[in-house]
Amino acid sequence: MKESAKSHITFVIIAGIARPLLNLMMNKKWEGTEKLPAGGFIATPNHCTEIDPLVVGHMLYNQKRAPHFLAKAALFKVPVLGKLLHAVKQIPVERSTAGANRSLQLAKEIVAEGGAIVIYPEGTLTRDPDLWPMKGHTGAARLALEGGIPVVPMAHWGAHEVFPRYAKSFHLFPRKTSRVLIGDPVDLSRFEGRPRDKATLMEATDVIMDAVTALLAELRAEQPPAQRWDPAAHNQKKHGRDVERGGK
Repeated sequence: MKESAKSHITFVIIAGIARPLLNLMMNKKWEGTEKLPAGGFIATPNHCTEIDPLVVGHMLYNQKRAPHFLAKAALFKVPVLGKLLHAVKQIPVERSTAGANRSLQLAKEIVAEGGAIVIYPEGTLTRDPDLWPMKGHTGAARLALEGGIPVVPMAHWGAHEVFPRYAKSFHLFPRKTSRVLIGDPVDLSRFEGRPRDKATLMEATDVIMDAVTALLAELRAEQPPAQRWDPAAHNQKKHGRDVERGGK
């Protein structure tokens, strides 16, 4: 990707700090990296612990693909952190229509330059008690269909043992292994030419979530639930922490 000099230098500095720390915290095993497209793409990992972005970002950066995450717009207003996020061209997610359009345009520019956009379709940490992927949001499917962008499903497992969901401290011993499995780009060709209404976007999102769930089932060597967890059906918030209302 054609990263600006400022962005490239900032990434190098961050990686120089983060990679050694991550290597100390856990072993790593990455499979399927050869499936990453040569051009721009959307990565859709599962989301089960707060350090997931570090795990996925580490893997992508080591493949010479600078990771660009969709992050809460409020984070860009935090002193120092906000400047850092802007410097490495992360993407603010805003609620307003104008803000959403700006985020979408920036994402398209990054992909057009060959960049990797990381979108967690679940929108937040999974509410599933056993950490299986839950019902997804339509953002990744919408961006993919509007821009004709490949969607690469990913699953990772093991980092939650180092830093469990909603934890306050790291569990470094005994040493754990974080595994990442990358799948083939999701085939969304069946949705070409269809109106991008709610029904189409939800169906495309389900296809993406099925691919992510299948990869996680392979990593865990377990059978996923027959029905994907739906926070609304369990009176849970769609965003943010849910530990106050029964989340583990």
